[in-house]
Amino acid sequence: MLQAIGLTSTPRPDLPPLVDDLTFEARPGCVTALLGEPGSGKTTALRLMLELEPGRGVTYFRGRPLHRIPHPSREVGVLLGDVPGNPSRTVRNQLRMLCAASGVPASRADTLLEVVGIAGLRDHRLGSLSLGMERRVALAAALLADPCTLLLDEPTAGISPREAAWLHGLLRGHASLGGAVLFTTADAKEAARSADRVVSIESGRLVADQDAADFARTRLRPRVAVRTPHAARLADVLGREARAAQRAVEIVEESGSRLSVYGSNCAEVGEAAFRNGVLVHQLADETGDCGAPAPPVPQARTEAGTAAAPDTVPGEAPEGGPRYARPERPASTVRRVGGPLRPLRYELCRVFGTATPVLTAALVVAASALTALVLARTGHAPQGRLLAAWPEVLPLPPAALGAGLLGALAFGEEYRYPALAADRGTVPRRMGLLASKLGVAAVLALLLGALAVVADAAVLNLLFGAGALGSPSEWVSPAASWAGLLIGCAWAGVLASGAFRSAAAGLAAVLAVPVMVVPLVGKALHGPSPYATSELVARLRGLTRAQWPPEADRLVLGALRVMAQPVGTALVLSLMVLLCAYGFTGLRSRVRS
Repeated sequence: MLQAIGLTSTPRPDLPPLVDDLTFEARPGCVTALLGEPGSGKTTALRLMLELEPGRGVTYFRGRPLHRIPHPSREVGVLLGDVPGNPSRTVRNQLRMLCAASGVPASRADTLLEVVGIAGLRDHRLGSLSLGMERRVALAAALLADPCTLLLDEPTAGISPREAAWLHGLLRGHASLGGAVLFTTADAKEAARSADRVVSIESGRLVADQDAADFARTRLRPRVAVRTPHAARLADVLGREARAAQRAVEIVEESGSRLSVYGSNCAEVGEAAFRNGVLVHQLADETGDCGAPAPPVPQARTEAGTAAAPDTVPGEAPEGGPRYARPERPASTVRRVGGPLRPLRYELCRVFGTATPVLTAALVVAASALTALVLARTGHAPQGRLLAAWPEVLPLPPAALGAGLLGALAFGEEYRYPALAADRGTVPRRMGLLASKLGVAAVLALLLGALAVVADAAVLNLLFGAGALGSPSEWVSPAASWAGLLIGCAWAGVLASGAFRSAAAGLAAVLAVPVMVVPLVGKALHGPSPYATSELVARLRGLTRAQWPPEADRLVLGALRVMAQPVGTALVLSLMVLLCAYGFTGLRSRVRS
């Protein structure tokens, strides 16, 4: 059950809050519509429930607020705005990435594609889909982890009546298995036709909380639905009798054989048809635009990874299949894939689901090789700067900028697409996700740096011969310095994008290190130091009983030399500040009254 209690958005200057003390519930086994005019606060109410909007109040999902649920995607399926994913990602890659985030097998993506009827579009990119197909992908994403509750914001906006009927049929199937469904709409007829309960709001306040039948009777216009092969003749008869009796009756011809009669009842219409010898096939009282019943759709729940039969009746089962009851929520049949590697699976799917890493690597290698050629041609550049393609006029080499860019993109999708942000989970869950992002960003940064160095060396040897670089006398310490610079830039991008919820902010933080922080650190470290770095390495070796190999001494010495330089010190300080900022903004505990 979903219980929203006292939802109130943050007040606006000189304006009332968009949502003001809103309290209602969505029961299991039922479809609930949140009805309101555009601007009435429906979307803000959903964002408050998902803790994506600052405000007061609390929402309980089966007795727990969202930030207390270890894996929110297994409890709540969300559809907010457009399809939740990068437009350049394919449908299958998007769903498999979400499978990894939710801890379900990757095969669940193919199962849901069959359920929503778009298996043939699995290799299409999200940006190429029509609006109706986008809604199907978004529903598949919301149903991946077999959640108990579905929250959907204007799910039928802009799609055809046929697609809307299909969508509501799928929501009805989810509710018939004991799930709770809440969707927003501005169409009162849609709410009466598709929901079991209608919650009406106006200016962010609760107006009414009614059963769909009571809502239709009190808020919608009743009518008589008539089907006859002589619709034009019956309409003429009813019009003449109404004028003769001086009654206000409105007759609407909706199709060749269907009439809607407003201001009358079944008895009057039936008697008029009988007196005039008009054949009638259907005669029924309706309220609002009830329309045709929704066609049956496959159930979202699966057994052993196979979709239920399309003609399965809620509460019954196909031959040889499981049997479900309503409104009790049955145990989930979706196998869970847990463990510490789950966030790593998600991060790998996220990174390699698009061509961004490959394009970034290609651009970095090209820029690095070109810069190294210019440095070698002009001369007066040491070997290290040639291989790193790092002129003194640039704040960072191309490889470091590329590593920072990939790091800045690490948290972009989680905050651009609310369906992913809803899977933030508890603090341990988010710490595991952060560790995975830092680890993958570090590996990508090292690979990018290695590619740049190899490309620079190959181009220089090709154009200027083997003597252009010579044989390095010491390579361990410069390699450690190079790796530390790349990893530091990548981590700065990751932490900044997570703390400020923006990829642009992450890249700005990477650029701010050499442009703003390094000059300040350089002034603070100006002047000789009475302490030698090599002595610190000897003291560190003395703290351990095991004998260090000489290579380890050089690695530690290289790392310490990086930290002793203004760039290294600035990176370390920036990482510490960004880590604190991320902990304050992303990992702080929420205290509810």
